[in-house]
Amino acid sequence: MRDTLVCIVDDEEGIRESLSGIFEDEGYTVMTAGTAEEAFALLKEQTPDLMFLDIWLPGTDGIQALTRIREQNPELPVVMISGHGNIELAVNATRLGAYDFLEKPLSLERVLLVANRALERRSLEMENKALKQDLTKKWRLIGNSPKMSQLSEQIDMAAKSNGRVLILGESGSGKELAAHILHEKSSRAGRPFIEMNCAAIPQELIESELFGHEKGSFTGAFERKKGKFELADEGTLFLDEVGDMSLSTQAKVLRVIETQEFQRVGGSKNIKVDVRIISATNKDLSEEMKKGAFRDDLLYRLNVIPIHLPPLRERKEDIPELVDYFLGYFATESGQKPKKITPEGLKMLELYNWPGNIRELRNVIERLVIMTPSVTVTPRNIILGEAVRSDYFTFNTLKDARESFEKDFIIRKLEENNWNISKTSEILDIERSNLHRKIKAYDIKTP
Repeated sequence: MRDTLVCIVDDEEGIRESLSGIFEDEGYTVMTAGTAEEAFALLKEQTPDLMFLDIWLPGTDGIQALTRIREQNPELPVVMISGHGNIELAVNATRLGAYDFLEKPLSLERVLLVANRALERRSLEMENKALKQDLTKKWRLIGNSPKMSQLSEQIDMAAKSNGRVLILGESGSGKELAAHILHEKSSRAGRPFIEMNCAAIPQELIESELFGHEKGSFTGAFERKKGKFELADEGTLFLDEVGDMSLSTQAKVLRVIETQEFQRVGGSKNIKVDVRIISATNKDLSEEMKKGAFRDDLLYRLNVIPIHLPPLRERKEDIPELVDYFLGYFATESGQKPKKITPEGLKMLELYNWPGNIRELRNVIERLVIMTPSVTVTPRNIILGEAVRSDYFTFNTLKDARESFEKDFIIRKLEENNWNISKTSEILDIERSNLHRKIKAYDIKTP
C-alpha cells in the first residue's frame, strides 16, 4: 500500500516548499500545484488522501476549485488556506464542504494537527463504509437448495483459477452477484472489480468506454480518459449483457483477450494489462452465433468456464430464506425493526412463479418493508406481479398471448380478493365452477 499522499495547491512557491518540507519530514508523500488547473490535471492521474487549497489562486480561484473537487472527489478532505481578511471566504468554504481552514502565516503545529485530524476522520469514514457493507452482506448467495449448493461449489472452483467465466441465466437471476462473489473469492480480490453493461452504452461510445480515449480523438473528448480494461488492470472486468455487443467491438475485445494489449481510441501507444474477464448474458449465444450476431471465436474464448444460474421458480425452497434475508437487509438500510411475515403470506410468495426472479422478489420485499405500517406482513399487504408482467408481444399467436393474459388477470384478481374463489368469480362475472376449471387448466397454485 502506498504512503499517505498530500496535495498542496498554492500560487506562492515559498508556501508550497515550506508545507512540502513539513509533510515530507513526517513521512508523507507530497505533490504540489501552483494553480487550480494544475491541480485538476494531477487529480486525473492520482487521488490524494488530503489536500491543502489556497483561496486566492490565478485563474480559477480556490472556492470554484473546491466546488469542482467536491463534486468529483466527495471523500477527499480539503483544508483551505486563507490570508488576512479572507476569513469570511474561508467560513463560506467550510459550508461548501471544506474540512477546515488555516490562516496565513501558517503555524507548523496547527498544520500538522489539522492534517492528522482530517486523515483520521477520512479513515473512520472509510471504515464505517466498509463495516456497513459487511453488515448488509451485499454479496452472498442465499439458499441451501440442491441447485444453489451446486452453484456455490462451481463458483468456489472457478474462483481459484484465472479462467474466463461466462455466467448464463434469466434476467434478474443474480448474474452480477455471482460475478462479484467470483472476484471476491479469487486471488484478485484486493484489486479492482470494474463493471460495464454492454447493453446500456451506445455502440458509438462503447469502444471509448472499454479502451479509453486520447484528448481530441473525437468531438467531446476534452481530456484523456482511461477505459474499463485499463482501470481493471490486475483485477476483474465484468462484461454484463455481453450478447448485446456489436460485431466490430467483439473483434477488438477478442484481440485484447488474445494479446492483453490495446490502444486508446485516437492513440498509438500499446497498453498492456492483466485482466480476468467475467461475462454474463440472458441470451442464448449459440443461437446468436448461428444468426451471425455473435462471433464463434469470441464465444469460445469467453466460455472457458460456463456457470448457469437457476431461475427462482426452480428453487422455490429457497424463498423463505431469501425473504428473511431481504426483510433484514431493508430493515437495516431504513433503520427499522425487521418485519415478520405470516405463514400464509410466505405461502403466497412460494406459490408465485416469479418471472422476474430474485430481482422481482427483492423489489416486492423492499416495497413491503416501506409500505407495510405494522411489523407483521400478511397476504393482504402483498401485491404480486407489479414488478414484472408477461410481455405479451413476445408470443407468436393470438391464442398464446390471450391465454397468458387470462392467467395473469385471474391471478391478479385472486390476489386482490385474498384468494376467495366465490368473490373473485362474482367480480369476474363467471360461474364459480368455470373459474375452478380455469385455475386447474392454467395450473394456478392457490394458498
